Amino acid sequence: MPHMLLIIEPVGQRATRTEAEGRAAYDSMTAFAGELAAAGLLTGAESLKVDARRVQVRGGRTEVIDGPFAEAKEMIGGYFMLATEDRQQALDIAARCPAAAWATVEVRSFGPCFDDSHAPG
Repeated sequence: MPHMLLIIEPVGQRATRTEAEGRAAYDSMTAFAGELAAAGLLTGAESLKVDARRVQVRGGRTEVIDGPFAEAKEMIGGYFMLATEDRQQALDIAARCPAAAWATVEVRSFGPCFDDSHAPG
């Protein structure tokens, strides 16, 4: 059952770290990814830069908005894509993720963007 772990960090948190602290955090995350890969659970992982852009099309007009976004308090700092047995295994892995100590690790399932079981009627 595929799951994604989203690393949700406070905006600006990375800028408060020294270079050594940033390297140590990054190294702990790459080591964690290596453990997941060795266990056959990792299907993809990346750290994301802070250089976000938002694209919206409204009334046929495309608008690109450069970050940082003043209203944002959090950002997605990275992700792990997992091949897990079930949701509980994904939750257990999220609890072991080093980023859980400085960020929020959100566990998401894959599926269609609609769900007929919640349709009105």
